[in-house]
Amino acid sequence: MIRVALVDDEELVRSGLRMILGTEPDLEVVAEAADGTSALTMLADTSPDVVLLDVRMPGLDGLEVASRLASTGSPTRVVMLTTFDHDDLVYAALRAGASGYLLKDAPATRLVDAIRAAAAGDAVLAPSVTRRIVDELARRPDPPRTGQLATLTEREREVLALMAEGCSNAEVGERLYIGEGTVKTHVARILTKLGVRDRLQAVVLAYRAGQGPDESPPANRHTLT
Repeated sequence: MIRVALVDDEELVRSGLRMILGTEPDLEVVAEAADGTSALTMLADTSPDVVLLDVRMPGLDGLEVASRLASTGSPTRVVMLTTFDHDDLVYAALRAGASGYLLKDAPATRLVDAIRAAAAGDAVLAPSVTRRIVDELARRPDPPRTGQLATLTEREREVLALMAEGCSNAEVGERLYIGEGTVKTHVARILTKLGVRDRLQAVVLAYRAGQGPDESPPANRHTLT
């Protein structure tokens, strides 16, 4: 069971999230808070696996809560949930230690997938910001480890290409006509072979190598070569 905490200053938002997560057999909402100060106390007392954290709140905002939480060494994973699709907020959230950044208009399935991914130690970004963030990170001067891409199987390259499009595991499965469990296995193998921590790092590596989805061969736009 994945234990989830909700932090948002709008009761209606928390209520909607509670209803969505309450239908999932492996997710349990264990605590809620309406502001950042209360959130820090609540998180210290309950130690949830994942917290859905609003970026903009009166007083102590979500970015500060995430930063303070990270500074304590808390194992709780942070997924920012916001209406603001701004690159500077995404960068700030990632610097603060967030494992995900989703918009509040995201489909319920994507939200649920993001919680599960965060609990598993993965990173998740809203599809609308994934390419922009990846492009920015790919321009940084770290040397790309392109040799590892050659170790991927054809199917793993297809999965990586869809990851670069911002697809969730469920969406990857639908596009490739394979089960979600199989997708998870492929993702785990991709991360291991590339020597990266999470999906975002894997996608950045692919873009640095000039092998994002736009550069895929016409015969199969999801194959990375």
